[in-house]
Amino acid sequence: MRAIFPAAITAVLIAGGVAAASVAIEKQPDNLGRLYLTNPAAVTPPQCYTKTENPGATASNPCYVCHTRSEAPNFTNDVDLQLAYDFAAPARANHWRNLFKDRSAYIASVSDEEILDYVREDNYRTENGRIPLAEKLTENLPAHWDGNHNGRWDGYVPDVGFHFDSEGFDRNADNKLTGWRALAYTPFPGTFFPTSGSMDDVLIRLPQIYRNDEQGQFDETVYRINLAIVEALIKRRDVAIDPVDEKKLQVDLDKDGELAIARRVTYDWAPLEQRYMHYVGQARLAQQHKEAPLSGGAYPLGTEFLHSVRYIDVDAQERATMAPRMKELRYARKVRWVTYFQHRELAAGELKEAHDFPDRIEPVVGDIERGISNRRGWRYSGFIEDSRGDLRPQSYEELASCAGCHGAIGANVDGGFAMTRKLDAGNSFQRGWYHWSQKALAGLPEPRRADGEGEYAHYLQQVGNADEYRSNGEVRAHFFNEDGTLKTAMLDRLADDINVLIMPSRRRALDLDKAYRAVVEEQSYREGRDAVLAPRQNLYREVAEGQKTGVERVSFYR
Repeated sequence: MRAIFPAAITAVLIAGGVAAASVAIEKQPDNLGRLYLTNPAAVTPPQCYTKTENPGATASNPCYVCHTRSEAPNFTNDVDLQLAYDFAAPARANHWRNLFKDRSAYIASVSDEEILDYVREDNYRTENGRIPLAEKLTENLPAHWDGNHNGRWDGYVPDVGFHFDSEGFDRNADNKLTGWRALAYTPFPGTFFPTSGSMDDVLIRLPQIYRNDEQGQFDETVYRINLAIVEALIKRRDVAIDPVDEKKLQVDLDKDGELAIARRVTYDWAPLEQRYMHYVGQARLAQQHKEAPLSGGAYPLGTEFLHSVRYIDVDAQERATMAPRMKELRYARKVRWVTYFQHRELAAGELKEAHDFPDRIEPVVGDIERGISNRRGWRYSGFIEDSRGDLRPQSYEELASCAGCHGAIGANVDGGFAMTRKLDAGNSFQRGWYHWSQKALAGLPEPRRADGEGEYAHYLQQVGNADEYRSNGEVRAHFFNEDGTLKTAMLDRLADDINVLIMPSRRRALDLDKAYRAVVEEQSYREGRDAVLAPRQNLYREVAEGQKTGVERVSFYR
């Protein structure tokens, strides 16, 4: 089981950032721009080393949520990776050593009051709305952050204000729109459940032409409609919208054959059958000139994503909530348009490479400023806590892990996961466009699979717990009987409110915060950045060539 084929680690050349993976021992925080990998398989997530076999019982199968049937233009159909640990030779040794460390003494040494004070401190913005990280990047760039040594920061400069209006649009300290919009979604099964240690959010921003009317002026209606069109393209289904006059937009959004009042964006894209979709506003004109390409399952060129990963706070009612303090601020930008044909050729080339050179691990290409490429048109970069808790750029090696999940795996759609999981626009608060600070996850019903089964119930059944390592004692006690069967009453509660599964207790939340802070103080992210309460038992330190997972029947994510 692995995140990607050996050949799929290769990335598109990024100007100023071509690097072959090599092994060197460096003090990571002092050498952020160095293009070295101490872990040659840094793109392979630690979850891929999970021990799936259960002595005397059916094998656990957390692999299916990533390695599954893909949907075009993703042609990486990798269900076979549910059956075997198909690693290249350099990746067979597990370098994620933090997952084997015993943090119990450290956790006991930190008081609850101390960790609560820490997570409640905002390390992104000041009380008056300043963003110290942005100021440091633009006004006082440290030399060891300057990856290409040109005296300036050439990457993303954080500009989100984290002040959201009733439409989910972000505003800065001057109350001006930043272009960012928050989307609400159901967490991806496993590691991304808050009970595994973190809470997170996702924001999207489209380029200016998707925000402007045909005269080039900002128009919020145009922007909302174009975002709904993007949602329809990624989900491949119709999306409800507030009533809008199609005559003003010159686009038949609901595909009813006339320009009238539309209440939905109809997904109907089949160019080989002469069925097309169109953006609105300035993007419509650009599309006519082939400057704004559109296709099913693809984001517009220039799309940006922000993803903050947070500590867990606890409110007065002892409920787990999103903390102000960020562990990470992750950024992605689509820099190159890749056609269906190019995607297919890429996947075919990766298969051939894996067959011809099964033990070859190709270079991770990029740098800390422009980001790491996933070879599919996207660059990924981000920021993470330094030993004092302030945000700093992630190093080349720390960024390398992005290429695994966002690269060649069957589950992602155009490199991502969030939009396919966005709450339904027809019956959700603010049509699913909101930040968790505006409305918490409590009360969200369990998402349903295509076959009608509860998605999280299916995960529990396949895995035997709420995380890949089967290490969550709380979930095990709450949801499973002694014989390993699931408790029907808890599944009934889960169907109505996902919080009963995904949220940790107060005790677990604070201990997870403490365990992660130990990694921060060590600055040992390159050895794993999971919050680990006890050394992982269901995790291999090394896998053998051709080793099987023990899974006998594959499952599917969708």
